[in-house]
Amino acid sequence: MKQVSATFTKTLKGFFRMKAVLIGTIIWPIALLALICLTLLASVSKSNLPEAKGSVTISMIVFSLMLLGLGNLSSSIARDRESGLLSKLKSMPVSPIFDFLGRIAGLTVFSLIAAFLITAAGFAMGARFTVMPIDSIKLAGFVLIIIIATAGIGLILGSLIKIVQGTIFLGIGITVVTSYISGIFTPYSSLSSGLQTFARIFPISSASSSATYILLGKNIAGYNPLTTGQMITTIVLSLVLISAGTLIYSKIGWSRE
Repeated sequence: MKQVSATFTKTLKGFFRMKAVLIGTIIWPIALLALICLTLLASVSKSNLPEAKGSVTISMIVFSLMLLGLGNLSSSIARDRESGLLSKLKSMPVSPIFDFLGRIAGLTVFSLIAAFLITAAGFAMGARFTVMPIDSIKLAGFVLIIIIATAGIGLILGSLIKIVQGTIFLGIGITVVTSYISGIFTPYSSLSSGLQTFARIFPISSASSSATYILLGKNIAGYNPLTTGQMITTIVLSLVLISAGTLIYSKIGWSRE
């Protein structure tokens, strides 16, 4: 547990100390949220404006969580390898699993802080949601699914790519591309049939649509993602990603210089 706690503290402090992380994963999504609300949503009727702003707020939260997992978690692993920290850890009686748990815990706490700040910014700009008490538990579950899935991809990128800048640019690239083709940045109804299928299968976009469906309804989400089959698929695939990430991190990330 000491190793988990130490890695958790190191990861969390690292995120807070790096201005690039704070700007890229919190300030940037909030700035995009404000820009979209003030420009692209200017023509939306007043009756529909709170829901539209709510939809954009959800998109920016998911965008932030993806940047954290794919860009920042992966780069922190590559940075630790580059600095020689992983080599030191390999020579000590420590387990990569405990190191992994500490990293994921730090990522989760920082992700929740980022989500809270972006949500607060959305409310300040006029976003509104309808939330029932039972929905809060469901929403927490979908946020956890997104964090787990992004962490899995981040572990894979950080383990396979040696260069820190490479993990950052690739993580940002994957985040932006998948956000557009999976309906996170674009309406589900505007996607082609093939991309709609991808949006329902990709656990991050599926969880995002589920949160949108709960908070804003089917008209904004574009479809009902809360079917038994899709929920099972979303959960299983997110667990597959984190399992694959953990395996690759423990077998490759700790064995490469």
